[in-house]
Amino acid sequence: MQISWIGALIGLALAIILILYKINPVYSLFLGAIFGAVIGGANLVQTVNVVTTGTQSVMGTVVRVLAAGVLAGVMMDSGAANTIAVAIVNQLGERLAILSLALSTMIITAVGVFIPVAVLIVAPIALEVGKKMQISKIALLVALSGGGKAGNVISPNPNTIAAAHGFNVELSQLMVADFIPALFGLLATVIVASLLKRHGQMVLDSDLDGVKSFDTKDLPSLKSAIVTPLVAIVLLMINPIGSILHIAVLTKFQVDAMYILPFAGIVGAIAMGKGKMLKAYATSGIQRMTDVVLILIGAGAIGGLITQSTLPAQVVSLIKSSGISGVFLAPISGLLMSAATASTSTGVILATGSFAKSILAFGVTPIAAAAMMHTSAVVIDQLPHGNYFHVTAKSLNMSIQDRMKVVPYEAIVGLTMTIVATVMYGFF
Repeated sequence: MQISWIGALIGLALAIILILYKINPVYSLFLGAIFGAVIGGANLVQTVNVVTTGTQSVMGTVVRVLAAGVLAGVMMDSGAANTIAVAIVNQLGERLAILSLALSTMIITAVGVFIPVAVLIVAPIALEVGKKMQISKIALLVALSGGGKAGNVISPNPNTIAAAHGFNVELSQLMVADFIPALFGLLATVIVASLLKRHGQMVLDSDLDGVKSFDTKDLPSLKSAIVTPLVAIVLLMINPIGSILHIAVLTKFQVDAMYILPFAGIVGAIAMGKGKMLKAYATSGIQRMTDVVLILIGAGAIGGLITQSTLPAQVVSLIKSSGISGVFLAPISGLLMSAATASTSTGVILATGSFAKSILAFGVTPIAAAAMMHTSAVVIDQLPHGNYFHVTAKSLNMSIQDRMKVVPYEAIVGLTMTIVATVMYGFF
């Protein structure tokens, strides 16, 4: 069975339109897959096969995302993320306010906290610093969001898991590959935010009314707070380090992130003296992952539609006839899919499911393709039809109009990382 590329495009367009109209994203993706398959020439039985095959293809990602919920719950609910943020800001001081805010959000996201949650954690600190240092809200959000994007491409978050699984590479390999682009993203964030310090609305006294001042007595110590991310990073890096240094013993250590991430969460909770709260942290973490998992399943359905259609072949043919390097299919597909869904994770799963085979057919290595696609997925995933746009606007008490002004500057950060990744892995 081969579905017409026209049907696949119509199905994808329908899903995007429904998402823009605030229809539940999961149902939007399923409806797009069903209508696209039928319009593309599949009968009802074949349509069911398209949807089920597509959803089955993301189950590996789903399992790892659910496992990551333990680590996320520990970091978010124990206060460990807050401890790390406060420590960074205090160490760098107000003189380096923008760098400290961007670095805080980057590190918190990099250790497994969702980027919207990372922004919410650092936002109260940002408002207080912004008021003292006379830094505009636009600059503050660029610092927080840009830092979060840089951390998001090197984190064991659902989007990184999806990108790694989509190209059958180790999660740790992709995190290492995206590290240098992430540093450039942090640099771009600091430069852009510094240029915007006096542009836009300043922080008002009323903005601080609802700010909760953290009682350091309720937070874990910094030494215990960093145990969870430290254990996760060390265990994830054993295999890549062994490959780089040609140490056979280390290369044989091939424990999957499905085991490492929850293990790190358990060890971290015990180190903070909160082992009794582990059940609550795990429950909270898996609840946070539920929406992500459902969207991944929906994205898998429409990904199944596209992979079983002639659309990938048409795209490859178009690229070859235009003379454009096939390398660019990886960043372009990641950018477009994440923009369409206003979600990094959904964009990555759609892009990998739809174009992974086509990208690899151009001779691009799996790790290079994953790095380019993953970094491009954070360029314009902050559009208004997604939750991230509204969550971040609320975190700094910004109007929709002011929040829209930040979108191009966030795109500069994502585009910087994409260009660096494309140059590094696409042409060298």
